[in-house]
Amino acid sequence: CNIKDIFIIEEHEHTIQHSDGSLDGLFLKLQIGLISGISLIVGTMIGSGIFISPKAVLEGTGAVGPCLCVWAACGILATLGALCYVELGTMITKSGGEYSYLTEGFGPVLGYLYSWTTIIVLKPSSFAIIALSCAEYASAPFYPGCTPDVVVTKCLAVASLLLISIVNCMSVKLASYVQNIFTVAKLFIILVIVVAGIVLLAQGNTKNLSNSFEGGTTSFGAIGLAFYNGLWAYDGWNQLNFITEELIDPYRNLPLAIIIGIPLVSVCYVLVNIAYFTVLTATELLQSPAVAVTFGDKVLHPVSWIVPLFVVFSTFGAANGNCFTGGRLTNVAGREGHMIKILSYISVKYYTPAPAIIFNGILAIVYIIPADINTLINYFSFAQWVFYGLTALVLIVFRFTRKEMKRPVKIPIAIAVLVVVVSCYLVLAPIIDKPEVEYLYCTLFILSGLPLYFLFVFHKFHWTRRIMSKHKHLTMQDPNQMRRRMQGLRIE
Repeated sequence: CNIKDIFIIEEHEHTIQHSDGSLDGLFLKLQIGLISGISLIVGTMIGSGIFISPKAVLEGTGAVGPCLCVWAACGILATLGALCYVELGTMITKSGGEYSYLTEGFGPVLGYLYSWTTIIVLKPSSFAIIALSCAEYASAPFYPGCTPDVVVTKCLAVASLLLISIVNCMSVKLASYVQNIFTVAKLFIILVIVVAGIVLLAQGNTKNLSNSFEGGTTSFGAIGLAFYNGLWAYDGWNQLNFITEELIDPYRNLPLAIIIGIPLVSVCYVLVNIAYFTVLTATELLQSPAVAVTFGDKVLHPVSWIVPLFVVFSTFGAANGNCFTGGRLTNVAGREGHMIKILSYISVKYYTPAPAIIFNGILAIVYIIPADINTLINYFSFAQWVFYGLTALVLIVFRFTRKEMKRPVKIPIAIAVLVVVVSCYLVLAPIIDKPEVEYLYCTLFILSGLPLYFLFVFHKFHWTRRIMSKHKHLTMQDPNQMRRRMQGLRIE
């Protein structure tokens, strides 16, 4: 990103200064409408998870019936969590998702710990996981009957990361068009799989669905891990809250996009899993390296090549959505002084948070080098559900401490309580049932942000101010008011 294409919001001048010295009203524009919002949610949720996680969910549940129940329960939980975010997102219309809500509800320390964990680990590792999945499906047709070469897979993953980062740096509209197009592509392949499954069911292929609860596990921790992998496939239900400042009419479009998008994905996931089991036995599904490809080979043999092709499209679109929202979180943390200030810069030419996007992409490439998908999923889910539960707790706290705040959307508080309880279960169950050192590493990493916060943010030493100074910025809680303010700026 050329430094000449960067503007800085000056801390003391309350003006926006270009590199040539001119002042102007420049900010991230309102460019995301309802259709693009739905595409972002659906396109980010439907990625690699439904094509990889069925195996991991079945391993945790032990039988077809409990497996389908977990998929349905994950959809309900994602919907309930999203409803909490609807109320928070219409109360606090800042970008950044959980970062903004945790900072507002519990103070800057917890907000910093979230930004530290999410920006350094969760977002880039998620970006890397999806890119690896995309690369695995893209290379699978060239290695029939065997596993693709690891070096080839990782090189393809890096190439996709670079391409997506460039697209998101160049244009918000281009990134939105990519998201919309690839969302249509992934819905098409899901429709193909579901229709094929319905036809097979009508022909009497129900053997794998009979006595479906026989042999199911009752392990407390195993079911928790099954939920982890199922919820990984549903992850993305909160993505629209990361770009609230760029959402046209957030009070209308945020709730509508969530109410339409998440139930649509939930229905698709359950139907896709039923379709898998009309063709594959539990043993075949567990042995398959790519469930969707195996399904296509058995059912769509003359045109089975369309399955890996459209799965590549699906994962590519999910990675694009992850990059889009990850850059916004990093940008917001930078402008609040919780990350180095260059990450708060915005391209004058493209109106995108280019430095934040580039930073996120570089970290994702680093995570690809030693990556193991299952380990990363467990690591990601453990830390993420800690913050999901805390964010739902913010909603409960606000009901008692911020009664005067305007609530365009108000949900029953019982929903937030349920999300907090389930989050505690998802965090504690695997640790109690089967303690593993990776959970300790995750906890230590989150807490390692505390000394960095007090060193770089709280004490504000002279040498840290130069790289961490907080920019006074203009939020878009009221876009019309912001535009009026921008028009009144004094141009020197």
